Amino acid sequence: MKSLLLITFLCCFAWMLPAQAQNEDPRKNILITNNVGQTQVETNEKGELHVNVSPEDLLTFKNQRLVRYSDLGAKGDGKTDDIDAIAATHAIANQQGLLVKADDGAKYYIGGKVRTAVIQTDTDFGTAEFIIDDTEVEDRTEPVFLVSSTLRPFDLEGISSLERNQKKLEVPFPGPCLVTVTDANVRRYIRYGPNQNDGSPQTDIFIVDKDGNVDPNAPIIWDFDQITEITALPMDEIPLTIKGGRFTTIANQAESKYTYYSRGIAIRRSNVLLEGLEHHITGEGEHGAPYGGFLNFRDCSDVTVRNTLLTGHKTYQTIGSAGVPVSMGSYDISLSRSINVSFEHCSQTNDINDRTYWGIMGSNFCKNLILDHCTFSRFDAHMGVANATVRHSTLGHMGINAIGTGTFLVENSTLNGRTLINLRSDYGSTWEGEFIIRDCVFIPAGGRTASASLIGGSNSGQHDFGYTTYMPERIVIENLHIEDSNHPEDYQGPAIFGNFNPEMTDDSYEEKYPHVRTKEVILKNVTTESGKELRLSDNPYPFRNVKIRKE
Repeated sequence: MKSLLLITFLCCFAWMLPAQAQNEDPRKNILITNNVGQTQVETNEKGELHVNVSPEDLLTFKNQRLVRYSDLGAKGDGKTDDIDAIAATHAIANQQGLLVKADDGAKYYIGGKVRTAVIQTDTDFGTAEFIIDDTEVEDRTEPVFLVSSTLRPFDLEGISSLERNQKKLEVPFPGPCLVTVTDANVRRYIRYGPNQNDGSPQTDIFIVDKDGNVDPNAPIIWDFDQITEITALPMDEIPLTIKGGRFTTIANQAESKYTYYSRGIAIRRSNVLLEGLEHHITGEGEHGAPYGGFLNFRDCSDVTVRNTLLTGHKTYQTIGSAGVPVSMGSYDISLSRSINVSFEHCSQTNDINDRTYWGIMGSNFCKNLILDHCTFSRFDAHMGVANATVRHSTLGHMGINAIGTGTFLVENSTLNGRTLINLRSDYGSTWEGEFIIRDCVFIPAGGRTASASLIGGSNSGQHDFGYTTYMPERIVIENLHIEDSNHPEDYQGPAIFGNFNPEMTDDSYEEKYPHVRTKEVILKNVTTESGKELRLSDNPYPFRNVKIRKE
């Protein structure tokens, strides 16, 4: 009877988990009993994990306030697949509110079977190693670890429309919540170029308090005349900490096409600190499928990654949607629908200027992203970021690539990209807001021969991206040094703007979808290694009305 009651409780508990958590798929179900006898982990005929914890062991775990992977049978020998024991350990910890601690010096091998360890309590990976073997994977979309909340999302009733910058939702909430809203009737981010597509449904994510007040630091960025879906996910107010661990991915050997692998740590909970992790990659060959982020963030807020070492992935080629060869983006950091995510004192194992490796980061639908004291190959925002900061950091060959809204602040940093900031042309080179750049060094193309330009991008004005495209209304550049000594013979000096539209040289050119230009550029103490003066652009006509103010 005792066991049956415990199983019933766990089934109810599982139903309370968010939809993306472990019980979505019955193969990941974990049944826990507390019978007299041996503590053991078995897989039944349904693929469920059956965990029996003896009363004596359970009492020990409670007294220690922690449980170790070896307590549930993990070998840690680098050969035995320990994922079932690891998942079982976290299941017990989640049920009892215990710390999980890896065994010092252990080496946990994780093969390709479908099993996800759900983390809902503080976890200390310590000095342990984790070998994630992706050479034979049953389901490439399933993470190895899922950082999950016990709080469940719910549909919001009574809201049929929203306005941009709306300050309040007139409905009560149980506490602070992440609200995600979609209008499937409107398409945004209609991509242009080799990876062209028909865009994505209009989507936004923002934070409300218990009274429905919208956090002004993460405002609503679209008008929603119709809402096809709106949900709220309560935000955990107690911090969850995950620290330590040296992870090594044995890279997949799959065909080089857009079949992304997601075998890492998925963060689906707010108020999380990840500290002191390392991720390495081995076994990359002549071909392979791309990765969707060893650290994969979605539907979360207030997450900090600190003192963490990551690795860029080798770049592989495939045929894009336009039928021409393209390089596939492959990421160790991937963020989607995430707010207030910071990376502090983080770096990567490979050379940030080695162009054989893809830029380490990609993001979509995010707000308030921060790199602070980081050394990465790039910062990237595909389908928009609202507010971003890069400070005390060094960025490599892919530099800053972004579109979005709000303020982009770059300070006390060294940039090695082709441009100081590149506004992604595949999404219209749009930024509705302002750029502030201060106390920085720009090394065009990482020191290779190049003609320097500060703000890069391209927009012909002939493609509908699903929104009006803008350039930053105001650009402030203060205390910038441009190391442009390695330049071609015909170099005329660094340009503020790249050649956004070579065909637009006079008023005879008509933009079907006008690109709204910058109104003002403020320059203070901008110096060049070449000694040449800063100029407007190779094609100054589109920027003829920009006010340049030197202080």
